[in-house]
Amino acid sequence: MTQAFGGYQNEIYLQGMGGTRPAFSTDATRLEEAARGKLEPEPFWYVAGGAGSGATMRANREAFDRWRLVPRMLREVSERDLSTTLFGTRLASPVLLAPVGVQGIVHPDGELATARAAAALDVPMILSTASSTGMAEVAEANGDGHRWYQLYWPHDDEVTLSLLDRAKRAGFTALVVTLDTWTLAWRPHDLDNAYLPFLKGTGLAIPFGDPAFLAGLAKPPAEDLPAAILRWLPMFNGRSHTWEQLSLLRENWDGPIVLKGIQDVADARRAVDAGMDGIVVSNHGGRQVDGAIAALDALPAVAGAVGDQLTVLFDSGIRTGADVIKAIALGAKAVLLARPYVYGLALDGEAGVRHVLRSLLADLDLTLGLAGHRSVAELGADCLQRI
Repeated sequence: MTQAFGGYQNEIYLQGMGGTRPAFSTDATRLEEAARGKLEPEPFWYVAGGAGSGATMRANREAFDRWRLVPRMLREVSERDLSTTLFGTRLASPVLLAPVGVQGIVHPDGELATARAAAALDVPMILSTASSTGMAEVAEANGDGHRWYQLYWPHDDEVTLSLLDRAKRAGFTALVVTLDTWTLAWRPHDLDNAYLPFLKGTGLAIPFGDPAFLAGLAKPPAEDLPAAILRWLPMFNGRSHTWEQLSLLRENWDGPIVLKGIQDVADARRAVDAGMDGIVVSNHGGRQVDGAIAALDALPAVAGAVGDQLTVLFDSGIRTGADVIKAIALGAKAVLLARPYVYGLALDGEAGVRHVLRSLLADLDLTLGLAGHRSVAELGADCLQRI
């Protein structure tokens, strides 16, 4: 399944023998500003903003800068292999699209565009429960692609089991349970704009299409939106779950279950004890706890403690190919990309998502080789130096 992802560089330089400039930058660190110039303030800050002062978002990026690659020379690295295996499935690269909700606020095609772009590049997408588009429609757009389902866990077991059943039938193979967003954090940008898209029904396509959820309504959401929102709000927001409740999911999902939001070794060990198959070391991109530990700083200890017992994934702060290499070298099996692809979606729909992904994968491919490595499988802490 080896792909020459680095060839995207030549495609840009040589197309038409005169080169063709991309529609927007190949530098993921410039995408936020580009998207800001296109989006209205409310949707832009919903994506770009974080909890409190933004300290955790800053910490995520600063943590990557504390690790530096140590390039090795005179090795045969002309061809590289970025492929990896997750839960028995061979993938072309160690990159997945993180679950990002309400994508319809940045582009009319929303999750449908993301699903098509992901399938075209053999990149798994993780569909958020807060999708702007229904589960079946996203699955159809994703076709033969790899897709996982992210659960914002409702406080209604019948609705929970209905969501799991629908996800199975739609071909979602792994369940990603987000632990850190049982209630919204203090997010000043959204508060200053008085902007929460869910309160207008945006991002609720999945629960609003669920038979168990609809059974609790006197009228469908199209006829009485306030009543539907008032049913959704306490069911999905404001109360936390506990470790003991994971048994409900384990007993009713026969595929891999991944817990997203782990930052502590003790929690990682509890995930093992609960029979989970994987974890995502993540602080939700700094969107939930202001002043929290950088996700990358949490990764080595967590991976060292449980990496031989379950699959360790990583997100929060990934921007470049070097970032991907650093996270894998510190113990992650693969990484989740979030904000950059949403900015690509805002800038150019499906083509924008593809451009962002192809740029990241090309950067990863070329940087891997230039650092002296033929495959992501050989990366370890000896590839890095902490400064």
